[in-house]
Amino acid sequence: MSVPTVPALSLPAGAAGSRIVGLGHHQPEKVLTNDDIARFVETNDEWIRSRTGIVTRHVAADDVTVADMATAAARHALDDAGVDPLDVDLVIVATATAADRSPNTAGRVAYALRTGVQPGASTPEGEDEPDLRNVVGPAVIDVNVACSGFAHAVGLADQAIRTGTSRTAVVIGAEKLTAVTDWSDRSTCILTADGAGAAVLQAADAPAVGPVVWGSEPELTPAVLIEAPADKFAQDGRAVFKWAITRAADRARRVVEASGLSLDDVGVLVAHQANLRIIEPLAKGLGLEDRVVVTDITESGNTSAASIPMGLSKWWHAGKIPAGTPALLFGFGGGFAWAGQVVLTPER
Repeated sequence: MSVPTVPALSLPAGAAGSRIVGLGHHQPEKVLTNDDIARFVETNDEWIRSRTGIVTRHVAADDVTVADMATAAARHALDDAGVDPLDVDLVIVATATAADRSPNTAGRVAYALRTGVQPGASTPEGEDEPDLRNVVGPAVIDVNVACSGFAHAVGLADQAIRTGTSRTAVVIGAEKLTAVTDWSDRSTCILTADGAGAAVLQAADAPAVGPVVWGSEPELTPAVLIEAPADKFAQDGRAVFKWAITRAADRARRVVEASGLSLDDVGVLVAHQANLRIIEPLAKGLGLEDRVVVTDITESGNTSAASIPMGLSKWWHAGKIPAGTPALLFGFGGGFAWAGQVVLTPER
């Protein structure tokens, strides 16, 4: 019996690597101060600052969705990069707080970027519905790894570009954590906030995004939760803090080693903005306390998957981060998952 010859599969030509060409962010207008929180839960400004470093946080209105904020951040990043939304072939959104199961948040963002219509909004009266019947839109993927979601998403986008399945990707971290906050729990309500951050990645002749290094801590799976039936954010703060102080630096060193660089080469640290009492010891443990250490936590609170891209974008646009310098992105939290990569900051 003859064995049929199986033809070889062809693979698309990939790129040597990817690079970040634009950054964007969005925060709701409403600002909630520590004094505001003290009006409905037993706490005060000094107590919150001393334990978290947070001074203010932004809160989205009831009718603002995760997709709304993600779209605004994506548009900012595309404008910053000078990239036409029609050239985007991959949209990845990292979020743990999207209210809808389908369509996913990335799908809503892709539609909004293509049509100019806000996610979930109806076409204005007197205008025709956009005809998208013959339009091939981008791939749309949601990633739910909570606080480390953006680093996971950047890794997926980089891999897609290097394997030739994408050329231009928009990667977004967006959260509406206040929608899942128990405002009677002073241990968590002082932390949470809303917002979004985004990056545009494109194919590059030389890698400017290092390999993602990711993993999890199975014994800490229940340490950070948003689970039924309450669907409220809860965490074992002591367990998270202990892990951050004893193990986070080791995991972050693995990320830098995988990039082929050393910690001496790293000029910027953008860790998940969980708590200033975690960020500062992490920077010291890595020997990076004299570099640019993003501490957007003080004015933006904890925004889970949005915290790394939002902090990176805000500080980049404010001129606090130099161009073309190695930046260590490192996220950790719900799951209990962690991930990171070293990226070169965009050229101005």
